[in-house]
Amino acid sequence: MENLVFDIKRYAINDGPGIRVTVFLKGCPLSCEWCHNPEGMSKRREKLYTSSKCIGCEQCVEVCEQDACMLTPEGIVTNREDCTLCGKCAEVCPTKATEISGEAMSVEDLMKIIRRETLIMDQSEGGVTFSGGEPLMHYRFLLELLEACGREGIHRCVDTTGFANTEVLLKVADKTDHFLYDLKMMDSEKHKKYTGVPNEKILENLKILSTNGTSYDIRIPLIGGVNDDDENIRQTAAFIAELQTKPKRIQILPYHNIASKKYEKLGGVYDQGLMTEPGEETQESVIKTFGRFGLTAEIGA
Repeated sequence: MENLVFDIKRYAINDGPGIRVTVFLKGCPLSCEWCHNPEGMSKRREKLYTSSKCIGCEQCVEVCEQDACMLTPEGIVTNREDCTLCGKCAEVCPTKATEISGEAMSVEDLMKIIRRETLIMDQSEGGVTFSGGEPLMHYRFLLELLEACGREGIHRCVDTTGFANTEVLLKVADKTDHFLYDLKMMDSEKHKKYTGVPNEKILENLKILSTNGTSYDIRIPLIGGVNDDDENIRQTAAFIAELQTKPKRIQILPYHNIASKKYEKLGGVYDQGLMTEPGEETQESVIKTFGRFGLTAEIGA
């Protein structure tokens, strides 16, 4: 499997301590209905198109050797059966209306980019965060990256769903300074309904991480109509309170609908369904519930 990177975010301030470089690896075993990085779900390259940026120059049509691009009154339409994702259309597009998500990069390719930011990372006590998608899907590649950063004294953080083989998780933990661990909801059937997978392995792995001295934060997406009910919040707080080593931080991440445009770029339609943005009253109630279990939670970005 190719190790594809779909984004690299510099000066990231919400992906671990300090100012960081966040590397997004493509591919995820979950398909969360609220995902704000839908281009990270598939492990394969994908074509993105923004009609509002298109000026109708037809350079993509002319360069396409498969005749897969066509200019219509609605903009460029791609015959996805004929498209080979060679990327030539994106290369010639003057406005970046067409983009290819997913670039194969080597460890050294990424380290060259990371090294450019070491000064600001050092000054802010930051580092590198490997995110996704799910970085544990690429665990051999991830281990190489973590080892390379470790040799150069760069703080290493992994942002994970926790849905992975426990042996893999522990191998990665041995090379990681800090985890950002997602915890979505406690009911496994409901978890499967909204994410595509059950949560037993996720909860089991979190328990194991809490017993081996791993430094970690817990991040909880708060989605109105999905997991913001009192019972789920109470069960979540009770579960965390029983962990052997408590997280450094518990961040509550309120749902927002800003990713809908990304789904359109991928040629899909974003179905918000019953999901809503939780109000301030709900957010405050969640913080209070965690407090009753002796836990400090905060609203994150």
